Parts: sequence; C-alpha cells; structure tokens
Amino acid sequence: MTRSRRPSEQTITVLRALAADPAAWRYGYELGVEVGLKAGSMYPILIRLADRGLLETEWENDPQPGRPARHLYRLTGDGVRFAAGLPATAPAPPLRPRLAGS
Repeated sequence: MTRSRRPSEQTITVLRALAADPAAWRYGYELGVEVGLKAGSMYPILIRLADRGLLETEWENDPQPGRPARHLYRLTGDGVRFAAGLPATAPAPPLRPRLAGS
C-alpha cells in the first residue's frame, strides 16, 4: 500500500526550482545552493523523488578533467504534473516558542 502525504516545504521548494525549467538537467549541489539546502537535506529529497518516479537521474557524460562524474536530475512527466498541482504559495512554518535565556 502506498502512503500518500503532503510533501515537506523543503521538497516543495526543490520541486518548484526544478519545475522552473523542467527539461533542464540540474546538478544536485547547484540546486541545493539555489534553494538553500545543505547536502544532508538535499540528496535524500532527490533520492525520494526519484524513487517515486518524479525525477529522472543520469550520470554526467563528460566530467571536467580531474573531477568525478556527477549525478544530474530533472523532472519526469509525472514530476511536472505533480509540481503543477502544488499550492501556489507555501504556508509559513509555525513559529517556535523561544526558551527563556535564548
């Protein structure tokens, strides 16, 4: 049974960035810089989206000399449709109460 739940705000941000030019292949690092996510958050999101069929991935064909090949990502047709169905604006995250002395 597939569980359906609302994607996180971080995932929505990644999907929107990819949907800005859905045919373009993107590097994970550059995408992370664009959306303000560190690798520890960015790559698990990309992996989950690919596992769900919303992203396609491939290895870079001609890496720069002295640099290993990098993964490239772009939305699939299902990914484009899913991103198009996201709310136009994301709700603001709830405010966290500050602890005394913070």
